[in-house]
Amino acid sequence: MAWRDAKASKVRLLLFMASIILGIAAVVSIQLFSTNLKDNIQLQSKALMGADYIIDSKQKPTERAQAIIDSLKPDASEVNFVSMIAFPKNGGTKLVKVRALKGDFPFYGTIDTEPASVASTYQNNGEALVDATLMLQFNIKPGDSIKVGKLTLPIAGALKAIPGSTAISTSVAPPVIIPNRFVESTELLQFGSRKEYQFFYKAADTLNLSQFEEKIDPMLDAENSDLDTHTSTSERLGRRYENVGKFLYLAAFIALLLGCIGIASSVHIYIKEKLKAIAVLKCMGASRKQSFLIFLIQIAGIGMIGGLIGSLIGVGLQVLFPYILQEFLPFTVEISISLQPILIGVFLGLFMSVLFALLPLIGTWYVSPLEVLRVNEEAAQGPKKVRFIVFAGILIFLFLFSFWLLEDALYALSFVGGTLVTFLILAGTALWFMKLIRTYFPKRWGFTSRQSLLNLFRPNNQTVVLVVAIGLGTFLISTLYFTKDILLAKTDIEQSTENASMIILDVQTDQREEVEKQLNSNDLPILDNIPLVTMRMHKLKDRLINEIQQDSTREVRGWILNHEFRTTYRDTLIDSEEIIEGKWIPESKTDDLVKISISDNLAKDAKVTVGDTIVFNVQGVLMETTVGSIRKVDWGQIQLNFSIVFPKGVLEQAPQFNVVTTSVPNEEVSAKVQRDLVAKLPNLTIIDLRQVFTIVEDVLDKVSWIINFMAFFSILTGIIVLIGSVRTSKYQRIKESTLLRTLGAKNTQILKIATLEYVFLGLLGSLVGISLALLSSFGLALFVFQEPFVPSWIPFLIFLPGITLLVLLIGLSNIRTVLSSSPLEVLRREG
Repeated sequence: MAWRDAKASKVRLLLFMASIILGIAAVVSIQLFSTNLKDNIQLQSKALMGADYIIDSKQKPTERAQAIIDSLKPDASEVNFVSMIAFPKNGGTKLVKVRALKGDFPFYGTIDTEPASVASTYQNNGEALVDATLMLQFNIKPGDSIKVGKLTLPIAGALKAIPGSTAISTSVAPPVIIPNRFVESTELLQFGSRKEYQFFYKAADTLNLSQFEEKIDPMLDAENSDLDTHTSTSERLGRRYENVGKFLYLAAFIALLLGCIGIASSVHIYIKEKLKAIAVLKCMGASRKQSFLIFLIQIAGIGMIGGLIGSLIGVGLQVLFPYILQEFLPFTVEISISLQPILIGVFLGLFMSVLFALLPLIGTWYVSPLEVLRVNEEAAQGPKKVRFIVFAGILIFLFLFSFWLLEDALYALSFVGGTLVTFLILAGTALWFMKLIRTYFPKRWGFTSRQSLLNLFRPNNQTVVLVVAIGLGTFLISTLYFTKDILLAKTDIEQSTENASMIILDVQTDQREEVEKQLNSNDLPILDNIPLVTMRMHKLKDRLINEIQQDSTREVRGWILNHEFRTTYRDTLIDSEEIIEGKWIPESKTDDLVKISISDNLAKDAKVTVGDTIVFNVQGVLMETTVGSIRKVDWGQIQLNFSIVFPKGVLEQAPQFNVVTTSVPNEEVSAKVQRDLVAKLPNLTIIDLRQVFTIVEDVLDKVSWIINFMAFFSILTGIIVLIGSVRTSKYQRIKESTLLRTLGAKNTQILKIATLEYVFLGLLGSLVGISLALLSSFGLALFVFQEPFVPSWIPFLIFLPGITLLVLLIGLSNIRTVLSSSPLEVLRREG
């Protein structure tokens, strides 16, 4: 009976199935890709690092650390630092990451170069490898030269890839590889220069890396060095991409939920139309169980078939993810197919279809044989207890599935709660709008306008489900655009001399005059000339740092104990700072106790407050200070912010270097200034903020593309739910049309009624979605990013009319059958 009835209603049942296929496809494709990603990270962990383990230090290793490094006998080593380089051929300059390598690195994986042979010859020949994109940008060929500080080297070839680098990191500072023996000749490693020393090792097959790390790493940590094994690095990398996978998974899960709501709504109308058939079956002796199972088998069948089709689509779809995420992955993902996600897809299709259809299906249990004689089309809903159990089952399943994805009960609860609130707001808005129309019905409007409004709350209306489907998709994409605008606003540079657009780092004391001279000659203002003094903590609240490091019960965060602080001194606060405790001390007299100002995050992590003492080691000289004030610092503002600020009159004679900021009107002047400065002072590092912000915008565009890709599933699922809703209510509309035409209505009037109804639905759904997105984005701007919120016009100018037009076209695509059905044909069918 289930099979016979399904054949008679195959179009509607296919639309039910289509509602979940996309959600299942999204879930399965992401599950498969996440599995492949995890497997690839484990298989390629050595090639990603290029070694079995690495020891690194942000400064030249201490005597004790160097003794440990030497005792382990490194197979290769590297010094890397960020610096400006120049191309003598055309005078071009660029900020790069210089990697000075020694030894046969990498031991796993390869250095990919063009031509390929230079990867093994550049060290012996004393040549450089330059990032391939950088060579194209400056029209540089192998055989041309590159100037790194005071050193000029011939370019052996183009560097395409090296273990450990990603497309995003290389776009900020492209890599340049030189032989390690030339580092001193560059004269770039001066006082205050940021540099990193790395030592690469191949491990014996018998070495247990986990036990080795547990033993050696604490010894190195005490000497401000660090040990990373390929296994721990791959675990960190796996966790990072696992979080991305979870986000994508949840986005796909929302699309699946949307489809299930479509199923619940469509089944609700479908069962209403079957009431008389069910009543007839019961008159002929069918039991409650039999009539219930007929439709349960139908829904379970379409759920399983939908799950299988969705799983197969997901298998094909996951091939796209390596291309979508290639900018964020440091390796090529090899795709393989496993059975588990496909089985999960089939199970999800079956279980969620039945679960969400169960509420309307319960109505079949309580249909009376007398329904054959009754005109009432409302199905019995069943006892409240049964409905409550079904609702509870849905919520429990959603929580358990979210918990399986997130592996955190609180996050799972938050996700289910947030999703439920969003759905309730969308549904509540639709119900409120319907009530508003009833209360303030425009009785003076024309017949077609009034009838279109009445259709929004007619029997078997789909207003709530359509507003939820349209609103959720619009909400996801609109939130993306609004949030992206907030992020870009933080990186916006106005064409004003008040805003810095160029930062000049590592200006030594004897170079200040020359830098100022170069800027003045180009008519550029000196906005800031900030002194930097490096120091470490020696004693914290009468406890030596070494003593705190040995204390396993300490509450002080580890980074405080090993960190080399870059501090400054000044007599005023800046825009990104606000005193929240204590009093700001602008200047310190000779006999005064030095009162410093620290950031709130430092105070929290170091467990200090106003009045506590901190002794600093300022390059060999111990200096006792007291916390005079605590500042709230907005680290998101594009300017130099400091954890520790000294008053004037204390550090002026300490060894220091400067950071100079200026405002450059355009790219041509920026390029000229960089060429002039690097030619005379090659140790300087110059950051053009315009280029950095272009990279930031590019990254945000890539991220937004990924989120758009996932929001597409929700939008498309919403469209399918919309098509299903329109098709399901077709026969109801035919009856209405027949009655209207019997009363004298013309086809043009019926067409106008349908047009206005779908325009109202499209406008309401998209407007609610955009309004919710505005509210959520305003909350993000206010509480998370702490930025003024200026919404994008794209959702209003494109999404609002675009989605409304889409709803209208789908709605009108079904009206032809309604208009072509003659009143007599419908009356005969009813008879």
